[in-house]
Amino acid sequence: MAGPSHNSVFFGQLRRYYSFYTGGFFAFVVGVALLEMAGVPNKILGYIFLFATILLYAGIGFMSKTADVSEYYVAGRRVPALFNGMATGADWMSAASFIGMAGSLYLSGYDGLAFIMGWTGGYVLVALLLAPYLRKFGQFTIPDFLGARYGGHIPRLIGVFAAILCSFTYVIAQIYGVGLITSRFTGLEFTIGVFVGLAGILVCSFLGGMKAVTWTQVAQYIVLIVAYMIPVVWLSVIHTGNPIPQIAAYTSVLPKVSALEQEFNAPDTPKGAAEESVRAIFRARAADAEANLQGLAASGEDFIITERQILKDRILNLKLADPDDYRSIEAAEKELKDYPTTPEVAHKRWTAAKTNANAKAANVKPHAEAFAASGKDAAEQEENRIKAKKNFLALIFCLMVGTAALPHILMRFYTTPSVQEARRSVFWSLFFIFLLYFTAPALAILVKFEVYNNLVGSSFASLPAWVSNWAAVDKTLMSIIDINRDGLVQLAEITIGGDLIVLATPEIAGLPYVISGLVAAGGLAAALSTADGLLLTIANALSHDVYYKMIDPSAPTSRRLVASKALLLLAALLAAYVTSLKPGNILFLVGAAFSLAGSAFFPALVLGIFWKRANQLGAVLGMLAGLGVCATYMVLTYPFFGINAPLWWDINPISAGLFGISAGFIGVVVGTLISPAPSQKIQDFVDHVRYPNLAHPATVRAHRDEDD
Repeated sequence: MAGPSHNSVFFGQLRRYYSFYTGGFFAFVVGVALLEMAGVPNKILGYIFLFATILLYAGIGFMSKTADVSEYYVAGRRVPALFNGMATGADWMSAASFIGMAGSLYLSGYDGLAFIMGWTGGYVLVALLLAPYLRKFGQFTIPDFLGARYGGHIPRLIGVFAAILCSFTYVIAQIYGVGLITSRFTGLEFTIGVFVGLAGILVCSFLGGMKAVTWTQVAQYIVLIVAYMIPVVWLSVIHTGNPIPQIAAYTSVLPKVSALEQEFNAPDTPKGAAEESVRAIFRARAADAEANLQGLAASGEDFIITERQILKDRILNLKLADPDDYRSIEAAEKELKDYPTTPEVAHKRWTAAKTNANAKAANVKPHAEAFAASGKDAAEQEENRIKAKKNFLALIFCLMVGTAALPHILMRFYTTPSVQEARRSVFWSLFFIFLLYFTAPALAILVKFEVYNNLVGSSFASLPAWVSNWAAVDKTLMSIIDINRDGLVQLAEITIGGDLIVLATPEIAGLPYVISGLVAAGGLAAALSTADGLLLTIANALSHDVYYKMIDPSAPTSRRLVASKALLLLAALLAAYVTSLKPGNILFLVGAAFSLAGSAFFPALVLGIFWKRANQLGAVLGMLAGLGVCATYMVLTYPFFGINAPLWWDINPISAGLFGISAGFIGVVVGTLISPAPSQKIQDFVDHVRYPNLAHPATVRAHRDEDD
């Protein structure tokens, strides 16, 4: 290992390089702003921002190309704690954090804080339970540890499968974010944008593996944090004159948001009366959907046949009454064309229509109220409030444990020069993540005030351009329809997806387009950085743990790296294809990955470090039980799969890890107790890992004797 003087020189060089890089990036932003002032079209500016940053990352990736195994898998184990913290922060702050988290807080208010509490709290578990011990182990992957700790190929193989499953689920969310940004700011169709963005992901990791990914992620962190902070500070200054949004949002803006919410919910105020006229229409739609569902339940396919015949008769009567009434005839023909033809399709469509209409018909949920719940009476409201509390705590638990078990995050602590640097790296990671997470709630409040105060009540004839721009990308993300035909925008008529809140913030606030391009570049950096780490985790698990460790242990370095790169490309293409199907929103996909990772890895990793008695059978049963229970619950209850089984204990599918993690611990304990203890060699290995500062075998044995 390089000496202290060499490390300090290397650290100094890195500081100079990234100081120049940061200054250059600010100069680039100023240059694009000058181009905007000179009249360069916005679309051209969008291309400049997106492709200039991708080319920058590609350049870093090219300069970091390597054929050395240690450099490719763990960046040569010489990444200083500060820079590893920045790389981990970028790796961590995915499209979900950058794009989705403020959107979730915008939509759910207080309840959305579960994401912030879970994700930040998880790093406490990483620091206390895993990071230093995995660094002391000192190999390349998490399945590596499972194979060494529990012996044999079975735990390693299960670990590979679990790493691929949770990483693949997670990477879909990142590529979705890339496609969303690329399609909005270049005008490309979403699916094409996905594959164009995929090229940006691959150029960062294909040539240099973890070495290239690490130094690219440091650069990406700088871009994403600058891009996130500038618009929220700008908004804060506009509304309050205070450049510290974390203070301004809660002291000045949140009371205004709460006051507007009370107006929207009071029918005796002008705003409340307008909202009530829209809610009444949605209540009628919900009643129609319920009537259709009841008719379907009573008569099945006969109900559909009868209703379709009624529509056909209506069309015929319209044509006979007034053949020139094209508008009414076309509307009736469209209704017939869209009418479901099978009971399965009908049930799914009418159930969704009823759910959406009921949500629109409900009062505005107070942003600052904990577990605000609607219901017909006090008993139903209390029942819904209890459900909300249970899901809030379950989600925090799953996100915390999942954080401490995600393979692409734990791999980062293999890259530091020492165990001590691994501990420091966790601190810096949490600090850099805190900068964004502490700002997201403030951003949600500021954007909500913009919508409540400026968009609601405006005329449909003068809707801002950003509404049509985002509606063209995806109508489920942005839609405003004049339901009550009064020509004015009511809150209940607005559909805003959480995934666009951050990306659309500059446009919503009327900021210069250069800020929109900057935010898009930041979102792209967040998605690319995490996608790089995830795809590398998948490829390394297959090439190192399966090909090298199980199939061909004598494979030369060149063949191992070729296998890794080929698998990286294959995983990326498959993930892009699945993403084009839009299997779920970003936050659900990310939450699912955390539940899967926590269920599969956390019990086996933690008990493997702190319980010497844990053995191979326990690990196998624990990982299979945890992963199986978690995945089964998601498939049974998540609407995408169409099964719609009853929830267990009212827990939403995103928190399936609550059951999976519990099953995992039970599996490890039961499997261990019904089978022989592991060998003395493995118990010595546990002692060696558990005492990071003690490496001499005699010292390890002394501590083992004390424990016994």
